[in-house]
Amino acid sequence: MRRGLSPAIAIALSVVVIALAVASGWLGVITLQNRDEADQKAKAIQSARQMGVNLMSLDASTAQRDLDRIVAGTTGNLKNKLASQSKAFMDQITKYKARSTVSDVDAALVSIDDDSAEVMVSLNGTVTNDKVKNGTPQGYRYQMDLSRVDDRWLVSGLEVVP
Repeated sequence: MRRGLSPAIAIALSVVVIALAVASGWLGVITLQNRDEADQKAKAIQSARQMGVNLMSLDASTAQRDLDRIVAGTTGNLKNKLASQSKAFMDQITKYKARSTVSDVDAALVSIDDDSAEVMVSLNGTVTNDKVKNGTPQGYRYQMDLSRVDDRWLVSGLEVVP
């Protein structure tokens, strides 16, 4: 004769199984949130880093394309300001046949929340033109405010930091 589980044991086992299922679901949600947070941090840092590269990768022969690339990485008032000043800036670049290159780019996250971030970017830039044929690398540091627009991080504020 076979005996079944007593009702108390069956209830206890059911409670344990339900608790394990809830705990597994909760851990899954936490893991996904942490993964998304890490992904957004990486995206914000990469966007700021790329903007630093774009700001210091200018050439008189490709000035319009270079400036378009910079403006495309911005949003809000900064985008409007850059777009309105791009002709004057492009005129200066082409007039002096300026060229700048970048090296040693690094970026670090200062702060982040769901839709904004602050990132510091440091890099070395070398500027040459008609009068300065062999430029000397100089260090530049930027503090960038970023805004999350859809799934992209765009620069909304930019400041040169001493």
